[in-house]
Amino acid sequence: MQIFDYLNKEGLLHLIRKIMGRDVDLTQAEYDALPESKNSDGKNYYIYDSDIAVTAEEVGFDGSTSGSTATNSQQALDELFAADKKTNESLENLNSNLVQISYQGAGSHNAIYRGKNLGTSVTEAQYAAISAGTFDDLYIGDYWVINGVTWRIADFDYFLNCGDSSCTTHHAVIVPDTCLYNHVMNDTNVTTGGYVGSKMYTEGLEQAKTTIKAAFSGHVLKHRELLVNATVDGKLSGWAWFDSEVELMNEVMVYGSVAWGAHDGNGYNVASGNGQFHLFSHDHSRAHNKNHWWLRDVVSAAHFAFVAGHGHASYYHAGYSLGVRPAFCIKG
Repeated sequence: MQIFDYLNKEGLLHLIRKIMGRDVDLTQAEYDALPESKNSDGKNYYIYDSDIAVTAEEVGFDGSTSGSTATNSQQALDELFAADKKTNESLENLNSNLVQISYQGAGSHNAIYRGKNLGTSVTEAQYAAISAGTFDDLYIGDYWVINGVTWRIADFDYFLNCGDSSCTTHHAVIVPDTCLYNHVMNDTNVTTGGYVGSKMYTEGLEQAKTTIKAAFSGHVLKHRELLVNATVDGKLSGWAWFDSEVELMNEVMVYGSVAWGAHDGNGYNVASGNGQFHLFSHDHSRAHNKNHWWLRDVVSAAHFAFVAGHGHASYYHAGYSLGVRPAFCIKG
């Protein structure tokens, strides 16, 4: 609402008198033309002619000039509304610039959810901001729409300083809003070899890698992730560091905690993906796109975890085809 929406006619008259620096006698037509209040109680407020005989002194007029050139009530109102419009424009500009504060880096930019459409490609300026680690004008939830896919910023510098060969490159984690396609974790209901031993890892992510590298050509970050590569009777038994570009997420990245992942040795499932992406902590609904999609957590000898289309954490047979919604990082 504009500030004048809160004023009844009497309030407007008080302001007119203050601006003009003298008492004002309105004709009935002028008075009737005054806008009515839009107070929160939904009522319109009226006053009568006998109520408007108020002098400037009664509203604190001190005899000093206001700078107004108005000679009648209509001009005074015009000046008031022009000033109100200018004030609101200034407030809107201030609001839009609040996020352009001097604080830079992953810490402050991970703390703000904005959800702005950034266009149909990443600009050179945006890549430069990522490379510098300042992330200027980039915030959680911001997104690009490239080749019909909405690619959303999920986190900044999530893997920085992590890895057996430490990641020292500033980056933004990207997650598509939708599943890119469906695929099985394995041809049969087995979890032998964990995530790294699955058909999803060895073959199923290739289509996603092609799509992602076409959208962010030359800017997909290769880093190191600690991934499950061994199981015994459905229980996790080993992990190792692997080069990583595009991966399924784990439960912690999405939910912020473990859910169905095998509880004997669950630390193997968590590994280097040991924190929730800020996208999902700021806006929980972003985890749910009304489709079933795979996570990389081993649950048992026959099952992997997945995010259910109804919005709950679940698991299913490895041989079933569910959505592929991977995460990856872009660099400058």
